[in-house]
Amino acid sequence: MKAAIYTRYGSADTVHLAEHPTPAPGPGQVLVRVHAASVTTADWRMRAAAYPGILWLPGRLMTGLFKPKQPVLGTSMAGEIVATGAQVTRFRTGQRVFGFVGSGAHAEYVAVDEDGALVETPEALTDAEAAALPFGALSALVFLRDVAQVQPGQDVLIVGASGGVGAYATQIAKALGARVTAVAGPGRETLLGGLGADRIVNYREENPAAARQAYDVVLDTVGATTWPEMRRALKPGGLFVPLNFTGKDMLHALRARFDKTRVKLAVSGDTADDLRALTDMIGKGEVRAVIDSRWPFDRIAEAHAHVEARHSAGTVIVEIARGTSHKAAA
Repeated sequence: MKAAIYTRYGSADTVHLAEHPTPAPGPGQVLVRVHAASVTTADWRMRAAAYPGILWLPGRLMTGLFKPKQPVLGTSMAGEIVATGAQVTRFRTGQRVFGFVGSGAHAEYVAVDEDGALVETPEALTDAEAAALPFGALSALVFLRDVAQVQPGQDVLIVGASGGVGAYATQIAKALGARVTAVAGPGRETLLGGLGADRIVNYREENPAAARQAYDVVLDTVGATTWPEMRRALKPGGLFVPLNFTGKDMLHALRARFDKTRVKLAVSGDTADDLRALTDMIGKGEVRAVIDSRWPFDRIAEAHAHVEARHSAGTVIVEIARGTSHKAAA
């Protein structure tokens, strides 16, 4: 099969298409022919070994100290099951599925655990739309619902509100009943208004930290702010949640124990139950896929460079197989 591989850490052009062995599904796995996959900030960080602060060494130990252990990146995909292991009972051949696979999705085929974060694709979603959801939308759901425990009527500030996570955080915070202030760069007003933001802040014209006791929750999806900068913008008892935290954030969490505001650090898990909760929200019209751009598989290095520039509005998609731009019912 063809796969996008990288054998050393470096810039986007280290990623290239090559022949790679097709995985064989184990007894409890399904083999998915990948139709579309996302290219995310996680792929960029793993490819470039661009882990923040003290997380550099743990990151390198996880992915390979001197060179990548897993040459195929890609955490989120959508496609069709073409084979099942002997013990598989939840899925069948020919079924459209999407989910979070950890790694290996930037290839024509990927083997996925049956009990992993994998669910059937709703008929209303194209494969590209489905592939756009697992990474950003799952993170947004877990951090807002479970970590921040957002309640109806609360004021929530989303930093990086038009990005690969922020575009979903804006929608999910609104679906949870919050009043949402969305922070993004210029030209994102129409998008963010359409995603439900009550107020939009262009960070080039207004400093979101200038507010005073305005927010119950600040969710920073891009690492653009810190708790010391934002603490005065939080209400008493308010919570600062950095999605990508560093060693400094760990120190801030300790300091915040003696403050009227709080800091909470967490790592989101990825489960089929959360994907089903997400598809329920999609079915209700509370959440929709937000696609920044679509790239053919042979231009995946350009997609990596686009993500690394950190100006995406939604999710960047690579289309690996034909026929991914039409809904199943079409």
